[in-house]
Amino acid sequence: MRKLFLLLFALFSGIGLRAQNPFRITFGPYLQNVTADGATVIWGTSSDALSWVEVAPDDGNHFYAEERPQFFETVLGKRTVGRLHTVRVTGLAPATAYRYRVCSKEVTEQSPYLVRYGQTICSDVYRRKPYCFRTPDARQRTVSFVMVNDVHEDSDMLASLLGDVNKENCDFVFFNGDMVNNMSGEQQLVDGFLAKSTELFAAEIPFFFARGNHETRGLFSDRYLDYFPTSTGEPYYSFRAGPVFFIVMDGGEDKPDSDIEYYGLADFDRYRAEQAEWIRRTVASEEFRSAPFRVAVIHVPPAGSTWHGTLELRRHFVPVLNEAGIDVMLCGHLHKHRYIPAGEEECDFPVLVNAKGHALDVQATEQEMVLKIRDTEKRPVKEIVLKAGERR
Repeated sequence: MRKLFLLLFALFSGIGLRAQNPFRITFGPYLQNVTADGATVIWGTSSDALSWVEVAPDDGNHFYAEERPQFFETVLGKRTVGRLHTVRVTGLAPATAYRYRVCSKEVTEQSPYLVRYGQTICSDVYRRKPYCFRTPDARQRTVSFVMVNDVHEDSDMLASLLGDVNKENCDFVFFNGDMVNNMSGEQQLVDGFLAKSTELFAAEIPFFFARGNHETRGLFSDRYLDYFPTSTGEPYYSFRAGPVFFIVMDGGEDKPDSDIEYYGLADFDRYRAEQAEWIRRTVASEEFRSAPFRVAVIHVPPAGSTWHGTLELRRHFVPVLNEAGIDVMLCGHLHKHRYIPAGEEECDFPVLVNAKGHALDVQATEQEMVLKIRDTEKRPVKEIVLKAGERR
């Protein structure tokens, strides 16, 4: 009798707990690494689930016109179960608009020979328009993007800076580091900027991330690439968008590795030296050399300071970038606006440091690149015009 009572108590307690905490999508979806032939979609659920993405061309037919292809995250031939869902959609056509929805089926029990499922939930394509994104066109001759940095979990400030972002005026958004104060857990990322970004644009417009020194801190920092995957599998990577080749670098921490703040865990000097070799290979590529504009993106600037991290970047990265012919470097970190003209502080290229609370709007054609800085009230701060072929 006692065993029966305990069994019934456990059963009904579990039912009551699930009723109080219903299965749901906790954040996302947001887009990463959208290419001419694919896109990565990321979202979270309140409990373990088997998840997938359904995709349809934006051809005017209802999403329910036919069964849509499903894409799952797989590892070693098996579909994954978990709370973080990172699904790569493949086989897409360039310069094409697609609609999508995300679906998750709750897993209530899992053993080697048994899996039990609960509720299935999907993003709504019945009462609202499905999420939509467009794959880039390798032949496109223009690109527009917005960059913000040093948000430090101020989602209200983020909304004031990016509230006007839409698919007509922006191809993607750049987060240039220190979006959070540190990386202590998933909910911190969600509350700090992911939820607001998804609400504003990120379900349909991708963002790129240049890791800041504050994203290197915290017990969750080794999960960085789980939430912000790149084409290289490292926080540093490169890509071409229209007339611009972007080389996105990671400056690591700003103090010596031996500083007491890092408790013996930092190894950024070696990390930067190894990254410099990757930069050297990247700028030697034909894709880089053929681009009308070449833009370097990094959170910590290699100028404007004599802190250890800045000096290390000047020693390892700047000589390679000087030889490569960079048109402009975009930075953050200092929390104040600064423009360092080419030829100063050992940099043969201009360094634009964007302030906390400012947004940088960039539009580039094959002939010129226009950079406009504005504050949270949309008031202009500075405008810079770069002409193609004027690099030193």
